[in-house]
Amino acid sequence: MSTLNETDGLSHKMLILCTLLAATENLFATEHAISSNHETNIVDIGSRRELFVDRHLVGDLKGTSLKLHTPQLMPPISPPRPHGHYATVLRANEKFQFYYRGDTTPGNHWKQGWEQYHEGEVTLYAESKDGINWTLPKLGIYDDHPTFPSGNVVLMNEFLVTHNFTPFIDTKPDVPSAERYKALGGLAYQSHKEHLEVRSRRGPGGLKAYTSPDGIHWKRLRETPVVPEEWGKYFDSQNYAFWSESEQAYVCYFRRFIKGYRGIARTTSKDFINWTPFVEMQANLPNEHLYTPCTQPYYRAPHIYIALPTRFMTKRGSATDILLMSTRGGDRFDREFTQSFIRPGIGAEGWANRANYAAIGIHQTSPNEMSLFLTGGRRYSMRVDGFVSVNAPLETSEFITRPLKFTGSKLEINYSTSAAGQLRVEIQDTNGKPIPGFSLEDCEPIYGDHIARTVRWRDNPALENFASKPVMLRFEMSDSDLYSVNFN
Repeated sequence: MSTLNETDGLSHKMLILCTLLAATENLFATEHAISSNHETNIVDIGSRRELFVDRHLVGDLKGTSLKLHTPQLMPPISPPRPHGHYATVLRANEKFQFYYRGDTTPGNHWKQGWEQYHEGEVTLYAESKDGINWTLPKLGIYDDHPTFPSGNVVLMNEFLVTHNFTPFIDTKPDVPSAERYKALGGLAYQSHKEHLEVRSRRGPGGLKAYTSPDGIHWKRLRETPVVPEEWGKYFDSQNYAFWSESEQAYVCYFRRFIKGYRGIARTTSKDFINWTPFVEMQANLPNEHLYTPCTQPYYRAPHIYIALPTRFMTKRGSATDILLMSTRGGDRFDREFTQSFIRPGIGAEGWANRANYAAIGIHQTSPNEMSLFLTGGRRYSMRVDGFVSVNAPLETSEFITRPLKFTGSKLEINYSTSAAGQLRVEIQDTNGKPIPGFSLEDCEPIYGDHIARTVRWRDNPALENFASKPVMLRFEMSDSDLYSVNFN
């Protein structure tokens, strides 16, 4: 009897032990699964600058919020650019280069038949040292034309192409010097009788490719279009291409009708001649027309593409807004903000038919300022990186990033505070615990207004000791804005 009881007791103990072991294994498996899932959500930013135009780095906003900032209208550039809708501003070393559309017969674009006004379009060129004061160089490429006495024509007699000729500087490594500049231009024919008659005589439409050693002397890369006309419907917009270092490909965003509305599509290429089947971008709100994609790598963070498309209001006299969107590749734009970025403005001129278009090109025009260029010779300015900020009220609030990995030995921030505001930064492990030496209490209070300020902690602990290990950044903020972060 006694032996039976001992056996029963032993069996009971074994049962408890097995149950505990099973529970431990299940807990370990669960923790491992959570840990593995946590690992997959870690953002590896390396030494790239990160802006807050999307939620790529955003973890928790505790009393803080993402704030869209408004560009400020500046005095017009001199001389003002004619009212061509599609323009491109490039920066090459110490020189800015401005490309815009003109008509051999002024006003021809709006008055004549479809073939006639496209026949008379040209691409004009201006230069500047500061992006504000421009000269019209006498290039001598074409015979003097009475409409363009300055002689600043870079492209003429290129049917359809000069309607929206859009160049870029090719940053692909080892690109031949003769092809340092590239461009796309062209239109697609519509189903109107006049269009079809012209097509039968002049050949198919689509986007044609051009190359240049200096952005002034251009030649076709090949005679036939590299992007077929059936993709566009109708390409009557700026169709901008660029070399993407992050995607290791040329990327082109172009105008296309999507389910009856003006929208944006994208294609990529390894050689600028053969392009992948296009994808239609997820960007439009319901019943929304988006003109002119204006999608370009941001010059301080080229893995982020900033888009300044035109929202086209067909039932409000074709009035137009400029929007702010972003993407990091793929088939969708981030629409964190649906409100207007640049409104038409006071007065009838801004509310005229298609009067508000952004040019390609966001450039730094002073140590703290970058400029955007719009139709009619307008220039808008913003602080560097100043599209969007993590914004805090006077009451102390917090912003915590997603888990991230970095490389570098210092953390640099672009920020602004009021006279009463401040920031402090804490580096945490992925469980939210401060890393010794990098707590809020260790951080020197940060106040003022700087494009680039290095965050410092007491005793100057070595940040590089845990580079490439997952961490989170916790910002304690009051009456302040955080525009960008950069480990370097």
